[in-house]
Amino acid sequence: MLAKPNIVVIGAGAFGGWTALYLLRAGARVTLLDAWGPGNSRSSSGGETRVIRGAYGPDQPYTKLAARALELWKENQAQWKQKVFFPIGVLWMVEGTGEFERGSLPLLKEAGIPFEQLSTGEMARRWPQINFDNVEWGIYEPESGYLLARASAQAVVEHFIAEGGAYRQAAVVPNQAPNQLGTQELDSGAWKELPLSDGSTLAGDRYVFACGPWLGKLFPQTIGPHFVATKQDVFFFGPPAGDSRYDEANIPVWADHSDHFMYGIPGNQGRGFKMADDTRGPEFDPTNGQRLVSPDRLAEAQRYLAYRFPGMKDAPLVETRVCQYEDTTDRNFILDRHPRNDNVWIIGGGSGHGFKHGPAFGEMVASLVTNDEAADTMYRLTRFRAAKP
Repeated sequence: MLAKPNIVVIGAGAFGGWTALYLLRAGARVTLLDAWGPGNSRSSSGGETRVIRGAYGPDQPYTKLAARALELWKENQAQWKQKVFFPIGVLWMVEGTGEFERGSLPLLKEAGIPFEQLSTGEMARRWPQINFDNVEWGIYEPESGYLLARASAQAVVEHFIAEGGAYRQAAVVPNQAPNQLGTQELDSGAWKELPLSDGSTLAGDRYVFACGPWLGKLFPQTIGPHFVATKQDVFFFGPPAGDSRYDEANIPVWADHSDHFMYGIPGNQGRGFKMADDTRGPEFDPTNGQRLVSPDRLAEAQRYLAYRFPGMKDAPLVETRVCQYEDTTDRNFILDRHPRNDNVWIIGGGSGHGFKHGPAFGEMVASLVTNDEAADTMYRLTRFRAAKP
């Protein structure tokens, strides 16, 4: 193990930024790169807010990881004296069999994440602004809530720099071709340093690629077949004037896990009532894709809003966003060495739920990279080969 390794982290989103910070705190010399800057509008860590919750169904590591992330979000915001975590609670509305929610309960308990099981009547008394038709029971996580997305991504990089890290805004372009990220070269194992978009090169002892939806383009052989970036439409609706029922003081983050997964974050920072459908959208180019919401998705969102939140019927659409998920084929994260480049690590595949885990995942990656250890098998690339028929 090198006494003070020189590590380059490519990508300053939720995974890359936190990884760089924890590598730095572990004693490494770290350079962090990002093509458009932390929290930029093309990144999966952009936008205003993200949910942080513990329920993840049965047989998974993410509830425990979320518990650790909650600790680290609180610890870092206290250190920074900057509030980025808002524990307004998360409400799960259970329809049908509720296998996901029932499977979540023992893992929530094991991880020490507080929760309550609520009847429909109890929920209706607490939150009369919600129509609980077809909801049979619920889970309420009182100490979960939401995170500021862009602001916290930028804060991580600011404090990384303040603690001695080096940050550069540049893209990796191995083949030096205009408007291309350079693909075969990164997968081939033939390169020794990183050519950058500003014409310079950058060399390190180890490289960590945390490039979100661009991973499939950078590593088309290794990652491409197991990875897809999808377009996800997000809507913000304006509540009636003077009506505070839909503000964060009066309603929690909510998730309706019925035939498809709808979720939302109540009004904060004057942005309106945020709502989105977790159903995966069409494939999307994160660099050049036009970020216009689908009229069909908007119509469905408006129909759902009027049904579940009757006081918001006919609420005006005040803002939209298009982001993207970077889904792996099994919806689990990637944390592994490149199979032909032992000093290259690939991390990503947030699959729509990665942001909240940023500090805990970054802490884990930093420990593994620093100590030359292997990740759990569920995060390794070999799992994709094992899954082939």
